[in-house]
Amino acid sequence: MDSNLRINADRLWNSIHEMAEIGPGLRGGNNRQTLTDDDAEGRRLFKKWCDEAGLSMGIDEMGTMFARREGTDPDALPVYVGSHLDTQPTGGRYDGVLGVLGALEAVRSLNDLNIKTKHPIVVVNWTNEEGARFAPAMLASGVFAGVHTLDYAYGRKDLEGKTFGEELARIGWKGDETVGARKMHAYYELHIEQGPILEAENKEIGVVTHCQGLWWLEFTLTGKEAHTGSTPMAMRVNAGLAMARIFEMVQKVAMDAQPNAVGGVGQVTFQPNSRNVLPGKVVFTVDIRTVDQEKLDGMRARIEKEAADICSEIGVGCEVEAVGHFDPVTFTPELVATVRKAAETLGYAHMDIVSGAGHDACWAAKVAPATMVMCPCVDGLSHNEDEDISKEWAEAGANVLFHAVLETAEIVS
Repeated sequence: MDSNLRINADRLWNSIHEMAEIGPGLRGGNNRQTLTDDDAEGRRLFKKWCDEAGLSMGIDEMGTMFARREGTDPDALPVYVGSHLDTQPTGGRYDGVLGVLGALEAVRSLNDLNIKTKHPIVVVNWTNEEGARFAPAMLASGVFAGVHTLDYAYGRKDLEGKTFGEELARIGWKGDETVGARKMHAYYELHIEQGPILEAENKEIGVVTHCQGLWWLEFTLTGKEAHTGSTPMAMRVNAGLAMARIFEMVQKVAMDAQPNAVGGVGQVTFQPNSRNVLPGKVVFTVDIRTVDQEKLDGMRARIEKEAADICSEIGVGCEVEAVGHFDPVTFTPELVATVRKAAETLGYAHMDIVSGAGHDACWAAKVAPATMVMCPCVDGLSHNEDEDISKEWAEAGANVLFHAVLETAEIVS
């Protein structure tokens, strides 16, 4: 393939920052959580761009958007390319967005160059990848892959008790297409690394070979609300104390599982959350990840056992629900090789890498050949408004994606 084939980097960069104007954060990032009014507005802008590129839009019952560029062979399965437009409450401009708009830019560039492909190309915006508002993450792609049922997804609630199904209908993006009915020839996803390795190694491209497995374990600890000043220490049933000891235990479990394992807590709610009242109820989610299946399952078992022991000692009730999970993923070697070849053809410094975060590609890999392309992000920072990448990194990632997709979709001369 001609190494001179390149995307329009200025157009991609401008599109990313125009999208970032919708759902602005407090200090330069974004708060465009799934199924909010801002999410609806971002979808409208994306659809406008897809219409202008001559793509036909399909929307499934989970609200996932599929923008199709036709191929020359009506019987050829499409190559799917995409990511997500929803963000964390304090998210950056690039997480997910680069993947959707990089895919759109590939199609725009094909139009500019008047290149036809045998296989159709479909640009995807998956609903609720982040899982910030409705757990679990990667919800729509999970339903697509048959991991979750549609009823399960529709019944998920946010912290205000609003359900996914109600909010999807409210913002007007509930489609009528059966989820998972589409068949894929292959799936590619471009993403920022969300870690520090590529930047530290001075590499422009990460060739993603695997994705870590994950468990999200939601703990509900039940103690007894009591005055913090007048309740004797020996007579307290302190759910907050149990929580603190579990936090420390999770850290130890993750450290004992080194190398290549992580564990921590990112979300906590106290009730009644008053300065001078011991919490009667604490809910928090433990996030553990590793690329080793046996290690992942062992970490979960140890955490649940030791948490039960901690709560029993303090007299606190303990319930655990797995609200998110996927096994470690090995991406399709042939597609991984295609990404590697594209990076080499274009002259980009690259390395093989394991994704530390979950992505829609993890569920897509259950139903089709799949892989990912990564570019660096500054200091490895993501899920933070200070998340940043350079225009050159975005261009490199999108160019590699462009070449890999063309290789798989097959140029028609």
